[in-house]
Amino acid sequence: MEYQLTAEVDPPADAPALDALQRHGVAALLDEHLELLADIEGPDGVQIEPLDHRISVRPGGASITWVLDAPALAFAEDAARQVLGELLERTELLADWRVGRCEVTASDADLAAMAGADGTDDGDVQIEVDLDGIAELADSDVDERRELLLDVAGELAAFGYDAFGYDESAGEDGVSEEAAELAAGALMTGLDVLTDELFADVQTLEDSGMPAGEQEVLWALHDLPSRFAAHYTAQFAKKFLLTTAVLGYRLTQPEWDGPRSVAEVLAVRLLVQAARHQLDLAGLADELPLARMFEAFEEYALDGVDVDDLYADGEPDEADVDADPDEFVLADWFEPLEVDESADAVRS
Repeated sequence: MEYQLTAEVDPPADAPALDALQRHGVAALLDEHLELLADIEGPDGVQIEPLDHRISVRPGGASITWVLDAPALAFAEDAARQVLGELLERTELLADWRVGRCEVTASDADLAAMAGADGTDDGDVQIEVDLDGIAELADSDVDERRELLLDVAGELAAFGYDAFGYDESAGEDGVSEEAAELAAGALMTGLDVLTDELFADVQTLEDSGMPAGEQEVLWALHDLPSRFAAHYTAQFAKKFLLTTAVLGYRLTQPEWDGPRSVAEVLAVRLLVQAARHQLDLAGLADELPLARMFEAFEEYALDGVDVDDLYADGEPDEADVDADPDEFVLADWFEPLEVDESADAVRS
C-alpha cells in the first residue's frame, strides 16, 4: 500500500535562521540524497520502496513529503525516520540536524477518497491555488537574494568595480555601478557555495576511495578539465579545497598580484560559474550584462594567464596518463605559477 508521509528535519535550536541561499542549498542536498534511494529495508527485512518526494525549506528547517510503498503504516513511519536520521548523519553539512515529526498523513484509501476515486461527485475535491500569493512570495525571495548580494559586496576588497567593466564615463551603455556591486556580492556568496560543494566532493571521494572519473555525482570537481578526472583523488580535492580557501582570503585583502598557481586559476573560473549561478537565482541573469562583466573580471583577475588548453577535447598525453596522480596533478598544478612573459602562457 502507498502511504504519504510528512517529515520535519530541523537544525540545532540555537542556529540562526536560514537565508534564501542557505535554504536553496539545504533543498539541493536533501533532494540529491533522496533521489539516490532505491529501496529501504525496514524492520525484519521488509522492503519499502520510495516513490516520490517533495521538499520545502523554511528559515527554521525543512519539510519532506514522501510517498512510500510499504506493507503497513508502522513500517513506513519507522523506516522513514531511520533512513532520514542516517541521511542527515552522513551528510556533513547537515550532520547536526535532527528528524522531528515523521508520520503518515494519508494512505491509498485516504488519497482515493479525496480524489473521488469511487466515481461519486461527492468525493470530488476542488483545489484553488492563489497564484497572486505565489508570485508575491517568489518576488519576496528574489528581493531577499538581491539584498544579500548587495550586503556582502563590500567583502570583496581585492578588486574595485572597474574589474567588472564599470566605467563612470561609459553612460547607460556600460556596466552600471549597481551591476558591478551585484557581481561582487555574487562572487562572495558563490565562494561560500563553492567551498561547501568542495567539502562534499572530498567526502564523496574519501568514502568511495575512487577518483572523480569513477564518480557519477560530484558538486564542483566535475567542472574541472574532464580529461584529467582520473587524477582528481581525495588528496587532490583536499588541496584544491585549500587553494580555494586561500583564494577566498586573498579576495578579502586590499591587494591582488595575480593568480599564484594553475589550481588558483581554475578555482577562479569555478568561482565565476558559482557567481553567475547566484545572479541567476536572484533573477538577474536577464537584467545584467553577465558575459561582459565576467569576461572583464577574468581578464583582470587572471592577468593574462590562460588555461584553456587544459579544457581542450581529447585525451591527455600518454605521459600524463601513466603519471602517478600525486606527481602529475599535485606537483604541477599546485606549484607556484611560472609565466612565459613573451607568450603570456602557463608553462607546464
